Amino acid sequence: MQETAALFLVPTPIGNLEDITLRALRILKEVDVILAEDTRTSGKLLKHFDISTPMQSYHAFNEHRAVEGLVQRLASERMALVSDAGTPAISDPGFLLVRECLAQGIAVECLPGPTALIPALVNSGLPADRFIFEGFLPHKKGRQTRLKQLAKESRTIVLYESPHRLVKALGQLAEHLGEDRQASVSRELTKLHEETQRDTLRELANYYANSTVKGEIVIVVEGKP
Repeated sequence: MQETAALFLVPTPIGNLEDITLRALRILKEVDVILAEDTRTSGKLLKHFDISTPMQSYHAFNEHRAVEGLVQRLASERMALVSDAGTPAISDPGFLLVRECLAQGIAVECLPGPTALIPALVNSGLPADRFIFEGFLPHKKGRQTRLKQLAKESRTIVLYESPHRLVKALGQLAEHLGEDRQASVSRELTKLHEETQRDTLRELANYYANSTVKGEIVIVVEGKP
């Protein structure tokens, strides 16, 4: 561990607690404070590994007003940033703090570790040598424009989606990209009820229209031929 580093981005398991690294555990024990998206969720992880480092809430609803004060403290404190699951700043808070730290000359170190998009992509059976990650589609404004852009994309497309929007998203993808476009839907990755369904966008939309869907969702779609 570099002694000069003040902010550590620490990936945490997306489901299976065995997926955390030894280095991540050591840093979580050594820092002065852990910035957590949800202290209740992170508290369960820390308790499991007998880590007593103090936590502070840092999430999408307070990150703008919290950044300045945290950067001032980072001049003399060592902090770790964690999200509820996966790697901070990937569809989770973190970017603003990293950007400001770098602007102020504060070193930032990101540990390798869990993120849902990579296992879903590799497990989809679709080309993984070239791909784009879109995160969550816009809920309203800009959604149709984004879908039209994706219809022209030749690389494999990776998206995040919530369970209650999955059927709508699959239907809209089928409409804009083509019903016969190959795709996969992965949910509950690394957990007991992990599932990946592979089929055309049309068939996946039909399947999930008649299924109860829970857990975090990753959609992987074949690029335009």
